[in-house]
Amino acid sequence: MKKNRYLLCLLLAGVMLYFAVPRLSVNLDGAPGIFSLTWLAFALIVIAGNLTGLLYSPKKTVRKMQSGRLKKKSRSYY
Repeated sequence: MKKNRYLLCLLLAGVMLYFAVPRLSVNLDGAPGIFSLTWLAFALIVIAGNLTGLLYSPKKTVRKMQSGRLKKKSRSYY
C-alpha cells in the first residue's frame, strides 16, 4: 500500500515540475531568484525521499504456519 503512495507522490512531483520549471527563472536577482532555487531544491528533496522510500522499503515477512495456525511466542512469568 505504501508503494502506491510513493509512486503517486513521485508522479505528482513530476507533474508539478513539468508545469513549474518553464515558469521559474533562476537567473533573477533578489527574492524571485531565491524563491525559484528553494522551490526546485524542495521539489528535488521530495523526489529523492519518495524514491528512497520506494526503492528501500522492507520486504514483507511471511510467518511460518504450523499445523494450520500462526506460531506465537508464549511468555511465562514464574
